[in-house]
Order: sequence, then structure tokens, then C-alpha cells
Amino acid sequence: SSKTGSADVLEALGANIQLTPRQVAASVAECDIGFMFAPNHHPAMKNIAPVRRELGVRTIFNILGPLTNPAGAPNILMGVFHPDLVGIQVRVLQRLGAEHALVVYGKDGMDEISLGATTLVGELRNGAVREYEIHPEDFGFAMASNRSLKVEGPEQSREMLLGVLDGHAGPARDIVLLNAGATLYAANVAPTIADGIARAREALDSGAARAKLDTFVKVTQNLGAQA
Repeated sequence: SSKTGSADVLEALGANIQLTPRQVAASVAECDIGFMFAPNHHPAMKNIAPVRRELGVRTIFNILGPLTNPAGAPNILMGVFHPDLVGIQVRVLQRLGAEHALVVYGKDGMDEISLGATTLVGELRNGAVREYEIHPEDFGFAMASNRSLKVEGPEQSREMLLGVLDGHAGPARDIVLLNAGATLYAANVAPTIADGIARAREALDSGAARAKLDTFVKVTQNLGAQA
């Protein structure tokens, strides 16, 4: 919910995001995490990036980008920027061979599961698609305005993320738990979103999540140094 994205905050944390596909695979093998920076893995997307920035509006590429995962992941949590895309995207994923996917849209405009509004969900599981709504209160979270999650740059994103990983309570932690729980559910690591949230909470409270991030940063730095 900011002017920065995941690539920006990972760089602010010290991670090397300029890894080749082979190096990303090595990162996954070593620490279970790999970050694929789109311009390095989709040459066509890299070439159109300047045009997209100049246009300054959403285009078909905002829809295509998330669908063209070079890893071919069968388990997916995907956010979309318009409610009409929930049903469309989940059925596209069905035709592309995904196994378990959640496509989400927060009614306050969030392209993720929101704390500030009802979230629309399109779920593909066992070959069938269903659409439903979820609310923060369903999982014991208080409604909160997403304005509290706004940041002005990568450094603020970094501080907010580290605060969550270091145990600070508040909306940032809650939205991380919500979306991490849904991700674990989509990955079939947890049988329900609620169980996924419980596992995510344990990872935060035990310090395991912070330790994993620190390991990931070091692994990417080491892999980059070997290039």
C-alpha cells in the first residue's frame, strides 16, 4: 500500500534481487525462498516497462504480469485491482493448470486481503471454482484503515516490515498474518486460512520469520558475489 514494491523493500533490506534463474533456484534450495525480479525473467516485460511508466495508467500488462509466473507455480495467492477480475483471473488460472489458487480483491481497493473492508475471494481447489467474501473479524482481527499502512519510500517499508518481524503489534502485523495465512492455505501447508494464520503467528512470535529473512538476505548476497 505504498509507492514502493516488494523489490524496493528487499533491496532496502540488503537482498540481492538481480539473480539469474539458476541463482534463484539455488536460493530456494538453500533457504526455501527465491525472489524473481520480473525484468530479469521476462525480457519482453522489461522492454515495455518504460512505456508503462510513461502511460501512467493500468494496462493489460497489469493483468498479464501475475499470470506469467516463470516458475509455473501450481499454488498461488494473487491480488487484482478490480472486483470483476476476481472471477476472471481464477478461471484463467484454472485453464492454465493451477492446482490451488486464491484470487483476492479488497473492496477498499487493496489488491490483497484487506483489514479495512470485505475481501472478495475466487478460489480454485480440486478443479472447482467458488467465489466468496471474507472479513477481518472472521479471523479475530479488528477492522483498520489501510491509511495506517501507507509509506513514502523503501526505508519506511523496511522499518515497518522489520517491526512486524520483531513482534510489534498493530495493523501491519495483522495484515501480514491475514495474507500469510491465506498463502499457507493456498500452498496446502495449512488446511484452512485460520490454521495458516496460527502458523504465521507462531513463526513471527518465535523469531523464525525474522531469522529466515536474515538467512535469505545473506544467501542472495553470497550468490550474487559468485556471479
